[in-house]
Amino acid sequence: MIARDVMTPNPVTATAQASIAEVWDLMRELEIRHVPVVDEGALVGMVSDRDLARLDVAQVLTVRGAEALGQELATPIVEIMSSDVIFAEPETDLSEVVGLLLEHRVGALPVIRPDTRTVVGIISYIDVLRALQDGLEEQ
Repeated sequence: MIARDVMTPNPVTATAQASIAEVWDLMRELEIRHVPVVDEGALVGMVSDRDLARLDVAQVLTVRGAEALGQELATPIVEIMSSDVIFAEPETDLSEVVGLLLEHRVGALPVIRPDTRTVVGIISYIDVLRALQDGLEEQ
């Protein structure tokens, strides 16, 4: 089995200049925890719910006020995203994908075309567990 077999194709992405608030809303509305960040269609970063959790909304609001919170939420996502992104290619073996998820302690990997770095999918640990469950049920 390869990445293409288990990935979620055409995932939602955000541009590097999208605000923290925009990405936070997107993640909440779609109930997702990872968003690849692209610039002119090419992968440049990844933002997760853990990245967003670093913004302590209550602390900023109580210490610095609503205006400061508004400024924080207007910050471009490029300021908090992970730019050293671990990724897979569509032909990456699933065992290698699992190894990357475990080794780097991440919950999802974008799947990219190697020549253009275009995001074609995303694989989360949930996708891997579904594939495992399907395999077990076939036995």
